[in-house]
Amino acid sequence: MAGLILILSRCMNAANEIPPDVRGENYTGAATCVKCHSKIGDSFAHNAHGLTSSPANEKLLSGFLETDSNSFAFNDKMKVKIERRDSGIFQVAYIDGKQVRAERFDVAFGSGEKAFTYAYWKGKKLFQLPLSHFAAIRTWANSPGFPINKMYFDRAITSRCLECHSSYISSETKQVSALAMDEDMKRGSLIYGIDCERCHGPGKQHAVFHLENPEEKKAKFIAIYNTLSRKQKMDACGVCHSGNTLTTIQSVFNFKPGDDLNDFYAQDFVSFGGANPDVHGNQTSMLQGSLCYRKSEMTCQSCHNSHDNIKGNMPIYAQRCISCHQTQKHSVKTLKRGVLKSNCVNCHMPMQPSKLISFQTAGNKNVNPYLLRSHHIGIYP
Repeated sequence: MAGLILILSRCMNAANEIPPDVRGENYTGAATCVKCHSKIGDSFAHNAHGLTSSPANEKLLSGFLETDSNSFAFNDKMKVKIERRDSGIFQVAYIDGKQVRAERFDVAFGSGEKAFTYAYWKGKKLFQLPLSHFAAIRTWANSPGFPINKMYFDRAITSRCLECHSSYISSETKQVSALAMDEDMKRGSLIYGIDCERCHGPGKQHAVFHLENPEEKKAKFIAIYNTLSRKQKMDACGVCHSGNTLTTIQSVFNFKPGDDLNDFYAQDFVSFGGANPDVHGNQTSMLQGSLCYRKSEMTCQSCHNSHDNIKGNMPIYAQRCISCHQTQKHSVKTLKRGVLKSNCVNCHMPMQPSKLISFQTAGNKNVNPYLLRSHHIGIYP
């Protein structure tokens, strides 16, 4: 009896060390995970998954404010300026020099590797701001898909957007008419970025066990990718990388590694996600249409380790190609292009313009392409 009491007290003490999580009692939060996984946490905190959403605070925005002109002119009359004010940093709309709208930077979407786009809270709703910051041009431009002749502040960002750009937000949907629904979101419940439990499942039981049993090195009560089937691995990535044209059956915040993605999305089974999937968000469907995938057992993890921060390191990715293609021969014309050992990806997975996303620079009526990496591995002209 005394031994049982001791064991139970130790478990209770370990559980008490874990802070509550808005997702429920089975979750532990990333702050608990890094107690034992500090190196992984340090790397993950700086990669695209960890940074896919964040607070749009002074620290994040200060570099842009110091180096750019901080304004975007739609024409001689309309302009949006980035301004510091007492309560934060704002995007301010002017017509003929007179302020007509001002909304604060509250949330940033994106890691900044290609772009940041921003949003502001209005009550229990989130709306996208009219200007985004693009790395390719190192300045502000009209947000993707926004009208080119209007300072637009009213595009709603719903929980569906946050399902792939955050780890959680509490929302409530209500019927407002026969054909329309309305959604409220709880601002304080937003968990920024993609965190550990988004990919590995609820971790409280895992954390309690290993805090009480530090000598046990084999991971218990947590999803380990090496133990998943090929489909389960692809489904885990496909939660956010299957494209944005699928019909949602239920919130993918409920998805856990090992679940069947077909229970969450109404899939398009024609040509692996459509005859011509867009490069934005369709990584899994494009990969599944590649001969490399269809003639091997490769998965997303064959090339990507989600914990690492090696974005843009072409030689490393090239070595992963060469590990399967050691005897590949190239034509004389191809050989003249340069060093092949560092250029596999740029040739066989080129940057391509998105059909869904584009942007407009100030004073330019032309629409600029938004380039993203194709995940259809192939031989391109």
